[in-house]
Amino acid sequence: MKLHASSPSAAQTITGYGDDYVLINGARRESSVVVLPDRIVQWEAKAFDALSTEDFAFLKELDAEIMLLGTGPRQRFPHPRLTAPLGAARIGLEVMDLRAACRTYNILVAEERRVALALLFE
Repeated sequence: MKLHASSPSAAQTITGYGDDYVLINGARRESSVVVLPDRIVQWEAKAFDALSTEDFAFLKELDAEIMLLGTGPRQRFPHPRLTAPLGAARIGLEVMDLRAACRTYNILVAEERRVALALLFE
């Protein structure tokens, strides 16, 4: 699916996605990544089942108020002990399938929120 912004923006946005990829401002990504309005960061997390506390501690350092976690083709919730670093930092965590997370991210970017989108592909 391709998504189109209603107005041009310098922000990193999701311009398309499929089962095993996303397009970020037209550039294809097929591995775990974190998208923020001002940058793209490679994420070392490889798969949902391999998520660790360290993965979420890394996300905590990205200066977002809302963290969206796209868990691949279906929604899966990480154990609360893994996400504890985000909670301790008072960063909201929303867990969705990859497609819903991409759409939600674009909406929050348009609202100029401090949002980060962490995507896993499986």
